[in-house]
Amino acid sequence: MAKKLLIVMANTDPRNGEELGAPFFQASVAAAMDYEVEVICTATSGALMKKGVAEKLFVKPGSPKTVYQFIQEAHESGVKFLCCSPNLDLFNMSKEDLIPECTGIVGGAYLIEEVMEGDCKVLTY
Repeated sequence: MAKKLLIVMANTDPRNGEELGAPFFQASVAAAMDYEVEVICTATSGALMKKGVAEKLFVKPGSPKTVYQFIQEAHESGVKFLCCSPNLDLFNMSKEDLIPECTGIVGGAYLIEEVMEGDCKVLTY
């Protein structure tokens, strides 16, 4: 049985707040169940790893909790956040522009290797 959950956020669009709650909530739940959890933000969702972006987003209008607070809670639960390297160019970011919860930058080979060789289950959003 896999002890690691890999959540890949590729099609999750930060412009649609209602799409953002489930991945972070499920990551927190899996971490609370003692699974190793990594969230890889790639494509459009990579913008969430840039300082200042998730702080301005809400899962639903009127919510007192920002998307960044969801990320912080997941990180505090043990979830590891990774940014896909092409996002640095796509969103004009440097490593210094990443939120503190983003603990690394990975390329496409990392994702493929984890899926093909790793002992993990994968959820995609």
